[in-house]
Amino acid sequence: MTLELKIPPVAVVLITAAGMWLAARAVPGMEVSFPGSEVVSGLVAASGGIIALLGVVAFSRAGTTVNPMKPASSSSLVVTGIYSVTRNPMYLGLLLVLLAWAIYLANVLTALFLPGFVWYMNRYQIEPEERALISLFGTEFTAYAARVRRWI
Repeated sequence: MTLELKIPPVAVVLITAAGMWLAARAVPGMEVSFPGSEVVSGLVAASGGIIALLGVVAFSRAGTTVNPMKPASSSSLVVTGIYSVTRNPMYLGLLLVLLAWAIYLANVLTALFLPGFVWYMNRYQIEPEERALISLFGTEFTAYAARVRRWI
């Protein structure tokens, strides 16, 4: 059994966030904080939320699905707005929310979860989505992918 497109991205975020919290509690000696860290955390989380929301709004305006579990249901390729900067603003936004959580938890170990999240999303969510988009949109998608980076 493969994990491709099996776990909704929001669930992956919740699982990752729970792991980060457990790691921060399990090894409290790894704490690092700085003045204003809660404000920085809030700003990073808000930025992530805005970036993700811009992606959702762009999909909605284009009349295409935002369901990450069914990429073959995409009815149009969105390449403007936030999608001219990143191919995956919703996932980038989720990553920024996790970064904000790491800053808030103020434990070095929590940052180690971020590359794991990116790896998982690339392998089990984004790559299968991109295969579906190539199947649906062919050279239009491959040209877009050559022009715009996957994350940032």
